[in-house]
Amino acid sequence: MTMTDRFLDPAALPDFPAITPDRIAPVIAAGIADHQAAVAAITAEKPTDFAAAWLPLERADAALDHFWSAVSHLHGVADSPELREAHAAAQARLVENGMAVAQNRDLYDVLVALSTAPDFADRPLADRVAVEHAIRDFTLSGVALEPAARDRFSAISVELSQLSSDFGSAVLDATDAWFEHVTDEGRLAGLSDTDKAMFAAAAAARDLPGWVVTLQQPSVNAILTFAEDRDLRFAVYQAFGTRASDQGPHAGRFDNGPRIARILELRREAAALLGFTDPVARSLATKMAPNAAEVLAFLRDLGRRARPAAERDLAALRDFAATDLGIADLQPWDVGFTADRLRRARLAIDEQEVRAHFPADRVIAGWQALLGRLFGLRLTERQDVALWHPDARYFDVADDSGTVFAGVYVDLFARSGKRGGAWMAQARPRIADGGAATALPVAYLVCNFAPPSADTPSLLSHSDVVTLLHETGHCLHHLFTRVDRPSVGGINGVEWDAVELPSQLMEDFAWDRQVLTAMSGHHRTGAPLPPELFEKMVAARRFQSGLFVVRQVEFALFDLLLHLGTMGSDPIEVIEAVRDEVSVIRPPAWHRFPHAFSHIFAGGYAAGYYSYLWAEVLAADGFQRFAEAGLVDRATGDGFREEVLSRGSTRPAADSFRAFRGRDPDPAAMLVRHGLL
Repeated sequence: MTMTDRFLDPAALPDFPAITPDRIAPVIAAGIADHQAAVAAITAEKPTDFAAAWLPLERADAALDHFWSAVSHLHGVADSPELREAHAAAQARLVENGMAVAQNRDLYDVLVALSTAPDFADRPLADRVAVEHAIRDFTLSGVALEPAARDRFSAISVELSQLSSDFGSAVLDATDAWFEHVTDEGRLAGLSDTDKAMFAAAAAARDLPGWVVTLQQPSVNAILTFAEDRDLRFAVYQAFGTRASDQGPHAGRFDNGPRIARILELRREAAALLGFTDPVARSLATKMAPNAAEVLAFLRDLGRRARPAAERDLAALRDFAATDLGIADLQPWDVGFTADRLRRARLAIDEQEVRAHFPADRVIAGWQALLGRLFGLRLTERQDVALWHPDARYFDVADDSGTVFAGVYVDLFARSGKRGGAWMAQARPRIADGGAATALPVAYLVCNFAPPSADTPSLLSHSDVVTLLHETGHCLHHLFTRVDRPSVGGINGVEWDAVELPSQLMEDFAWDRQVLTAMSGHHRTGAPLPPELFEKMVAARRFQSGLFVVRQVEFALFDLLLHLGTMGSDPIEVIEAVRDEVSVIRPPAWHRFPHAFSHIFAGGYAAGYYSYLWAEVLAADGFQRFAEAGLVDRATGDGFREEVLSRGSTRPAADSFRAFRGRDPDPAAMLVRHGLL
């Protein structure tokens, strides 16, 4: 095999050190050439059997996707100017090729003929669904449009891809560009030694004395939650809340405002070309929710239920800030700090004490134990797999008989050049040309926890533990698939408003005493989480939950209404109108949340952010089956694996849920989860 052949081999693991920026273009060119040759052969021969009409296309797709997933992963976890430039150029070529294929009427006709062939109904379910989804996606890509409209739709798709990439890059650049150099340790009063060590390491990385506060998520969370210096909280809040915008300390330097306007304009044009009234209608064409009216009604009902609780939460914060903290005018940059102090006062919970019991290594050991108890999984770390950073690790995933059936990369810690947030992504799908799988599924699990220092291990908050379990749910959905067709295996093709079901269900295990105890061990003494501290955490589970729910409703309504266009195209006007309706905490006029809302402008959640709340209805009720069986129950885990996690999108998510739960979801479970009933 040549190097290019290895890069394009879907059965291989990526050789990350070898994927240098200068190699990306030639490998992409070779992969596209192979892909075009496969399409040309199919359209020339017009086969009507599955093996000849589908499998060559699937192999060509898998080869390109395999290399591109590795490049995109590097772009997210180890970015550089050179890599970004190579990524952007290759992405443009891939989108152009993808649109050319998706609008190839001859290929579409071959697949339609395949789907109507007499023996098609006898094919395995995954084969039939893969072809049916492909035909649907061809239609949504404009294959039936007249030539001029088809060309315009293709051009829009290419431009949107570039704009989305540029949007994410601007957020990353703005995040990395700002920092506050602190030379007086008094300004860090309230912060733990662990947090100070994180800031000291950031200063040392810049060859500066003292401490450096950055806009990486662990740094922002630490300052806004624990820093007694109100001016420092304001500086971080302002810089973080104005990233990539026309406001704040870097006003105009990375401004995503024009990109947002153009993205919205192009999404509306693309929807209209396909005959949809707006981008929301186009988005819902492949989701569980039937229409925008039903989603809006769902969100507004949830907002109405949550707002009284949110108002009580805010009143409690204001009273405590005024009487106990001397803050007469509670501002958004005071909320996290005040909430932490109020939690300590009312519930005797010190977040620093909680974090001290969750060093990352102990959490990962307990995480592995939980996966063993629930699903019979065994994770074995390998040292012979090429990685992109010393923080990264690779695990073989085996069943309880020792048979390896999947793999997972884990990258836990925040650093410069790494996109913020947490996510799961496909490294390799399960794929087979028939019979036994020839390539086993592999996932990326990425978080941005506080990194270890020279003297202190990485310490996770309980929220971090919840995040780890959330992304684990996504990984399990990919790793457990028994579907050999990549386009409908794992999370691929699953309705976007159901894809959060496994992830949000797994979150609830973070509230089980045995699970948390197994994940804990004080970083100095090794002592497990004390029962009395666990009881305090449970008592505080719904602390300020009203504020959390209305915040999520705000995000989801903003996304939906902005794409509906009924309130105009100015994102600031729309977000302010949404806040008038549902919010109780009002950011300053200069705040620019939309400009860094990567979920909808650089991710897959456009006109779909509501999916988190929609899927939470499924997750909260689905978790009750575990609770009814004693919680960490292997039989229930096996049932969840069989009926939900292994099926991919070979049947509707609603059918999979009913098969697992035995009935339709009960929305009350979600309201109970947040203390709203």
